[in-house]
This record gives sequence, structure tokens and C-alpha cells, in this order.
Amino acid sequence: MRIIAIFILILFSQASYGQTRTIHVFVALCDNINQGIVPVPKKIGNGQDPNNNLYWGAGYGVRTFFKVKTRDWQLVRNVSSSNPDILERLLFKHATKDVYMLAEAYDGAKIKNSIEDFLKSSNGQMPIQIKEKDKMLDFGGGSDLLAFIGHDGLMDFDVNVSYKESVTKTRDVIILACYSKSYFSPEIKKAKANPILWTTHLMAPEAYTLKAAIDGWIVKESGTQIDERAAQSYHKYQKCGIRGARNLFTTGF
Repeated sequence: MRIIAIFILILFSQASYGQTRTIHVFVALCDNINQGIVPVPKKIGNGQDPNNNLYWGAGYGVRTFFKVKTRDWQLVRNVSSSNPDILERLLFKHATKDVYMLAEAYDGAKIKNSIEDFLKSSNGQMPIQIKEKDKMLDFGGGSDLLAFIGHDGLMDFDVNVSYKESVTKTRDVIILACYSKSYFSPEIKKAKANPILWTTHLMAPEAYTLKAAIDGWIVKESGTQIDERAAQSYHKYQKCGIRGARNLFTTGF
């Protein structure tokens, strides 16, 4: 009986570890006209043009970086959306792990909606299911990890989100935006989410930092380890000095 019990425990452990995990990335496209940012060149600062946008179609945008500049992720397909705020929606799969990522490019003029959707999802609201072959993938409020990429709109406006008092699981979140810990903390606490990575100063929310953080999350590293991965990646691309990069990122409350 004891041997059988141990065998069952091992099988259960392997099954749990091998479960499909999902990541949902909300990208508010950079928008010179509709966001309170220091203007960038017109071509990459058009919030209605995902193909050239700084945070999506440009060299270090989410779409380009995960589709072209890393072999760790493979584009599965373009997924349609009934939400008019979403200009493009892509489903990726990790090359070696059973992890899927849904990345959404929000119209830059709709940044408030993108942040509110991110916060609601972090609270377990707005569940989305996408069928991929024989799998039913859970995103939105059903995701394991959620990320927001873009301008920190909470510097410019207040959000209007009603949060659930109780959640069935604590979702991990990443917020790559300027001073995101300072501005997002009250909302993330109300969402009952776990901030594994956010920022303390001005920053460029480009995809290499997101990718580095996800790499650590996939192998179940601690927030501190993920923080270090982000700092190393940011220093590599920004040449800002590792000390400055480490001061930029933080984890937890």
C-alpha cells in the first residue's frame, strides 16, 4: 500500500508541474497625441499603427521581439477579438515548455481601458478562453501571469474598477511602466495580485525586459531572481549600468 501511495503521489506531482500555464500581456501602444508622454518620433508614436509602434511593431516591441528576435517563443496565430480597442492579438507558445502567451495591442488612445482590463483580469475578472488544437487555454482573469506594458497612465487619470473581495487564486503580475510600483500599488493590492516585477523610476518598457522576467517565471524563480534577470537585461540593452538597472526594478510590495 505504501509503495502504491508513493507512486500516486509522484504521478500527481508530475501532472501538477506539467500543467499548461498561460500569460496575458496587455500592451498600450505608444501615443504622442493621446498620452502624457515625452513625444517620440512620429512614426513609432502613432497609437493607431501597431505595425510601427514603439511598443509593438518596432525593433524592441512585443510583437517583433517575441516573433523575430528570440527562438524561445513561436507565433502560433493571429487571434480575432470583438473588442474594438484591441488592434492586434497574437497567440505565442514557448518553444520547449507548455506555456502559452496572449499578447494584445491596445489602441494608444484607449490606454485607460487597457489598464482597467489589466487590473480586472489581475483580480480574476474577464476570463477568456481560446481553443488551440486539443487545448482550451485560459487568459484574462484565468491567466497565471499578467503583464502591462506601456505608459503609466495612472500618472494622468484615475481608474474605475470594482474588485472582487475574494479570489480563487493569486495571479502574478508584471508592470513595465514608469514608476509603476508607486502608482499601481493601491490597485494591485485591491486586485489581490502578486507583483513579481515593477519599477521605481522612469524606464523604457521594451520587450527584452518582459522576456527576461518571463524566463525566470517559467522556471519558478523567486521575485528577487526575476528582478535580477530584468536588471541584467535592461543594462544589456540600455547600457545604463547594472547598479542603476538594479535600482530601477523591484519585486513585491
